[in-house]
Amino acid sequence: MKQVPKAVVALLSALSFHNFTTQNPHEVWLAIDRKGWQPKIQYPPVRFVFMSVTLMDEGVEYHTVDGVELKVFSPARTVADCFKYRNKIGLDVALEALREGWRERRFTMDELVRCAQFCRVNNVMQPYLESLV
Repeated sequence: MKQVPKAVVALLSALSFHNFTTQNPHEVWLAIDRKGWQPKIQYPPVRFVFMSVTLMDEGVEYHTVDGVELKVFSPARTVADCFKYRNKIGLDVALEALREGWRERRFTMDELVRCAQFCRVNNVMQPYLESLV
């Protein structure tokens, strides 16, 4: 994260960070400003997702790992992003994230709905949210 200080840990890497997925990402998923500079990083392998600055500021949590401050999307925001980027990561991953996060009580329904609306995936997620309740 020191190489890309404005990036936010996203999607599969955020799911792995929050420990509610069976997926083991072989690359680090980072969200960066779509108008910003994309750095060339040799190691670890990195996959960038481009977002607007407004989208990157919503649902960010700050964590310190080994003395380095990380910006990671919250569990609810991560699930909403999984649905938004379902064509890149797969709908099965998004559904697993929703089920596991809900089962482990990592977010409330209100948080999830708010993030889904913010990410503009509430219509996509609605049938799956109804099946949880």
